[in-house]
Order: sequence, then C-alpha cells, then structure tokens
Amino acid sequence: MIHDNGISNRSGNRSFEDVLRARMSRRNVLARGAALSATGFLAALAGNKMLVQAAAAATAPQSGQAGAGASNAIAQAGRRLFSFPAVPAANAVGPVPTISSAYQYEVLIPWGTSIQPGGPEYTGDPNSRPTAAQQTQQVGIGHDGMWFFPIGNSNDHGMLAINHEFGTNPHVLGKDAPESLEDVRLSQHAHGVAVVEIKKTGGKWQVVSGKNARRIHVNTPVSFSGPAANSPLLRTSAGNAPLGTVNNCANGKTPWGTYLTCEENFNGYFGATGEWTPTEAQTRYGFAAEGFGYGWHLFDPRFDLSNPSYRNEENRFGWVVEIDPNDASQTPVKRTALGRIKHENAELVVGRGGRAVVYMGDDERFDYIYKFVSDSNWRSMQARGISPLDQGKLYVAKFNDNGTGNWIELTTSNPAIRAKFSNQAEVLTYTRLAADAVGATKMDRPEWIAASTGGDVYCTLTNNTRRTADTTNPANPLAPNPFGHIIKWRDSDDHVGTTFQWEIFVLAKDTHNIDQSAFGSPDGLWGDSDGRLFIQTDGDQPEVNGVKLNDQMLVADTNTGEIRRIFAGVTSCEVTGITVTPDRRTMFVNLQHPGDGDPTLTNFPAPTGSGRIPRDATIVITKKDGGIIGS
Repeated sequence: MIHDNGISNRSGNRSFEDVLRARMSRRNVLARGAALSATGFLAALAGNKMLVQAAAAATAPQSGQAGAGASNAIAQAGRRLFSFPAVPAANAVGPVPTISSAYQYEVLIPWGTSIQPGGPEYTGDPNSRPTAAQQTQQVGIGHDGMWFFPIGNSNDHGMLAINHEFGTNPHVLGKDAPESLEDVRLSQHAHGVAVVEIKKTGGKWQVVSGKNARRIHVNTPVSFSGPAANSPLLRTSAGNAPLGTVNNCANGKTPWGTYLTCEENFNGYFGATGEWTPTEAQTRYGFAAEGFGYGWHLFDPRFDLSNPSYRNEENRFGWVVEIDPNDASQTPVKRTALGRIKHENAELVVGRGGRAVVYMGDDERFDYIYKFVSDSNWRSMQARGISPLDQGKLYVAKFNDNGTGNWIELTTSNPAIRAKFSNQAEVLTYTRLAADAVGATKMDRPEWIAASTGGDVYCTLTNNTRRTADTTNPANPLAPNPFGHIIKWRDSDDHVGTTFQWEIFVLAKDTHNIDQSAFGSPDGLWGDSDGRLFIQTDGDQPEVNGVKLNDQMLVADTNTGEIRRIFAGVTSCEVTGITVTPDRRTMFVNLQHPGDGDPTLTNFPAPTGSGRIPRDATIVITKKDGGIIGS
C-alpha cells in the first residue's frame, strides 16, 4: 500500500544490512543458507551442523511433505511441534481463503458488523454504504492487531479488542476523495479500534450484547500520560482537547489486563490547504502537503498542516495507546514514555525484578528497533498509583558485526541528544531524531516483535527494495531485500540489560523453492509457549511452480527450523493480527483489505460473484480434532 513506500530517515547511521553482511562473512552463513535452501530447514542459522548435513542430503519436500532424509534430521535435532498437512502452494491462491486439511475456519465481525446485536449493519452493498453516525456503532475497516480478553478465563466468551488500521477512500466512500465533512467523518469513524463482546454459542462464534463494547475512533476523547503529557508540543493555539487514535496497526497486551494499540502511519492523514513548509521534525516523520490522499484536511481543520490554530495537532499521534477492554468508562491513554514513532506493535514481557519491558519496531524502511524498561516492579508501581508505562527508560538498538548489540538509552544525559533537545519531553515527541543522533542501526522495516517464553525475541523485517549494497549491515544483509527476513536476539539480564546477542532466524528468499514453506514479506508474528512461531505476511509473495501466492500464515518450529503453511488469504489481501483463547484451541486472525476493496477480485466474505464489496474480517481457526492450534 502507498503508506508502506516512504523513507524519511536521511541520517548517515549505519544500516543493518551492512552489519549483517560483515556478520555473515565472518560465520559463512551464506554458504550454510545456500545448503538449507535445498531443503527449507534453517536451523543451521542457529549453528546446528548435524541438521544441516542431514537436511542437505534429503530430497526436497513436495506438496507439503518433507523428504525422508530431512524428516530423520528433524527427529534427531529435536521434538517436532507440528504434523498438520501444509497448504500446497497450488492452493494458496484465489478469491477465497484456504486452510490446512486438518483445520477449519469461520468468519467473524466483518467490516460493518454492529458492535451490539440489533444495531445498524453493513453487508457490502455498493449502493448502500453506512453513514458516519452508523459507522460509530459498527466494526471498522482495516482489521489488524487484536487480542482476546477472556471473561472468567473462559475459552468460549470474552472481549475482543481489534485495530482498524486503514481503509482507502474508494473502499470506504466509493470515491477517490471526500466531498463533504460527512464523508470525512465516515472515513474517520472507520478507523481506530473496536471492542466487542463475543461468545461461542451452538458451536459458532458471534457478537453478543456487552456493556463494555464500544468504538474508539478519530474523534473519541483521549488523554496523555508520562513525561511528555504536559509538553507545549502537545498543545494547539485553538485549545482543542485531544481526540482520537488513527492508523492502529499492531498491538500488545499487559499483565494487568489492558490492551495496547499502536499508531503507525499517522502522517498520511494530514495535508495542507495553503502554504506550508515542513519543519525538520515533520520531514523526519514523513508529513507532506498531499498526505496519502484521504483529504481529511480539506474539511477538518485539525488535519490541516497549514492552519496555524492547529499547529502541533500532528504531535498528538504516533503513540502507544492503552485501553481497558473491560471498562468502557475509562478514557484511552497515550503513553508518552514509550516514544513517538510509527509503531508496529508493542510486545510487553516481564523482565528481571518484575519490570515491564516493551519491545517496539518503527515500521519504515531504514528505521529502528526500540525497547522500554519500567523503573521498577510493575506490581509495586501500580500499588503506588503509577503506571508501569509512564516511568522508565527508552532505548534504541545498535547491531554490531560480531553478533552482539547495544541498547542505547534515549536521554538528555547523552551529549549527542543534549545537543539537539532541551528536555525529555522533546526527546519522546521527536524520538526518531533522538535515535538518529545516537547512531542506531537502520533496519529493513521493523514490524512485529514476538518474545518467546525461553527468552528469545524475534522481529520481522518485512522488506526493503530501496536498500543498496553500500548500505548493508550484518543484520540487514540483502540489497535489495524484496522478500524480507526475521531476526532474533536475546537480551542480557533477563530483558532489562543494555546488551544482546543476535542472529538471523530466516531469510525469506531461502524458502522459495520449498512448496510448503515459501513466503515473502513477513509481518505479523506470535510465538506460543511450546516454541511455535506463527508468521503472517503482507506484501510480495514468491511464485512457486508458476503460481503467485496469496498472503498467508505459516508456522515455524523453532526447535528444528521447519516452516509449514497453515493458511492462505484471498487475492490482494494481507493476513495479519493473531490471538488465541487461553487453551490455544481457537485462534483469531484477520484478513485486511481483501482484493484491495475491488469486487472484481474477490467478494469475500460474501459469495464469489455476488458483486458485494469485499470486507475486512476476522477468521476463527480451529483444529478438526480439537487440538492446539499449530500442532
């Protein structure tokens, strides 16, 4: 999509690709990766020589089945975590989803579903789109990150908090540009977050009435907390109260039961109706007079960069927002201590001493990976009336050639930052500029980050077609990198240290001759407690035996390195968002922008040929034998 194509980092910082090239040269990873590309098993990247030798001698897997030699190697290397039949590449195409023969799926809450039973519904009729008022009562568009919050630890009943990242004007409005404030409000209300109460009744999941079900959109009251909350940089001369959240991409959840939604490409909703010259900070965050073509600034002055009364309105977006899914009376809070970037997700783990640690990627070509560590034990902070997300240290990652890395604190005590910023509120509002100043490593679009129960942390680097050979580094080795890769690291001192060890988990290109595991543009990511890593894709997929794959979801066995396709989406969609019930026997994933909104490509979830506008929707996945998802 257009919002994925920008580059705003013009700093001279070293790129991850350059680091990785040096790293791979040191350890001859390229040679081992070449051997593995014949089998699709990538455990050699973790140093397992026995598996490499056995896998290299194995026959290539066909139609989702591993060769006998590779299977034996896997059995020797570690316990296999799955046995489901893969979706063959030949089936991972077309206008309807496909799933492994061991699994089944149903569709839940497509765009336009009323958040309360009996409310207004939109069914994809191209001649009867919702009004702006109706959209405030309906599930939005652009389904992305989400999390299931069980009611009473139930596996059949809970609150589902779900992001609505974006919906283009042709998809939402049926035209290229808004023609009125009503059009703008419809578009705005289709963005944001939905909190819906869902329950499995009669074997089928459905929306049920819930006192805490609600929509949070661009015009919902919000508040700020943390070091930048009272900064003049978050005030406008118009004196308008803070409102809304937008371009809600991926997510996180907290051990105290709240939902974290992350604002990503917020810059594209702003534009200029008059003369406007961007500041250094606005340029670094990608603001432009034309935006992404939404046209909100034409009818809503909040989004007009040339209107002096609303200067700084743009600084109110780009944050991690905390929402209580079980209390609709609570105002969403933007946690400024986590910094202002184009957040993909916010992976929260509990580190040494009970401190809250949040890993975050800034999803743009050549941007950075961040970490926040709370000042003390999260329980003790809450007992003192302090949010664990309001007080702590924010770091940015620097990757070294030798497989080590450093977390650099972003604080005015650093001379490089002090030379540009006068206080911490400025550092947090313009986090990208602070990270530029300390020499952070430029990455290939850092997206979802997932932490395993064993302490490893994984990050998808979706792709970067703009990288050149002179900007490579060991952590970003390919120039260009159209299909992306996944890295992993382990922090010192149980997530709270300032150093780490890193390696490449998989280069997507090395899977492309393997029917069952070929993928590109890794994006969504989640790891279960057994060691499975679920990989979702968004973007260019490989062609296998003459078939160009749809975006998909795969499962990686982190014990063996095996990767297997479990699900494929529809034409021109993204597969994203992932959550499970407590027993892990029901999984929810999302199909975003099916057909890019074009009913000639797909009518999903309506029947093919119905003429209905395709609608983003949640997919509920279960195993036919009732087993754990991914097994």
